[in-house]
Formats: sequence, C-alpha cells, structure tokens
Amino acid sequence: MTPHNSKALAVFEKMFEQDFCSQWMGLELIEIQEGFCKIKMTVRQEMLNGYGILHGGIAYAFADSAFAFASNSYGRVAVSINGSMHYAKSALEGQTLIAEAQAINVNHKLADFDVKVFEQESGENFYNFRGTVYRKTDQVI
Repeated sequence: MTPHNSKALAVFEKMFEQDFCSQWMGLELIEIQEGFCKIKMTVRQEMLNGYGILHGGIAYAFADSAFAFASNSYGRVAVSINGSMHYAKSALEGQTLIAEAQAINVNHKLADFDVKVFEQESGENFYNFRGTVYRKTDQVI
C-alpha cells in the first residue's frame, strides 16, 4: 500500500465511518493524498442490472465516492454541485475496478476533479467521471 498523507487519511477515515453506501460497495482505500484518491471495488451479483452488467448507478456511485474523498482530502467540507459520467465499457461480476480521482482545478470556492475507472487486471478504461464541488469554509475534522 502506498503511504498516505496523514491529514487526507484522517479525513477519509472520518467520512468512511458514516458512508454506508461506500461500505456496502466494499470499497477499499489504495491511496489518499490532498487532491487525489485511489480506491477499488469488486463487482458483486447484487450490483448487476437486468442485463448482467454493473448497474450504471453503482458505477456512478463508485466514481462519486472517489470524487468525494479526493475533494474533501484538503480538510474543508466539499459538496458536489455537478457531475457527469461517460460509460465506455460495462463491468461484469467478479471484475475488480479501480477509481482514481485527481484534482484538475482548485480555488477558494470551487474545485474540479476527473475520475478514471478502470479494470484492475487489464488496466482497460471503463468509466470517466468529471465533477465540481463547492468548497465550504467548514472543516471535515
């Protein structure tokens, strides 16, 4: 496991403690730094839609979780005000996905992030997410 920024890790742990959706998805932290988060998840049967592929809402939620942890990693409360996702390929049961969220623009009130979701084994791109957060003055911890 990659070393973590201690402040960003404390923020992740505080958020994850009450993030029951991320817990249900079985998210595992790989790396957390200010402005960056890398997590993984294995697709389970209860995450599939009627076509036997990962439900789009679950794929979005997975990317959104990486986005949330990365955008709050600075210590200030950051809440999503916009997000969109491109679905390049469908994930199947048993595949392990990696989500990497990276800050692309951060200022006092707003921040933009890109999240790339890819399959762990092949490295193949599955989903691309872009989101914007509003940065409050409140601290996460």
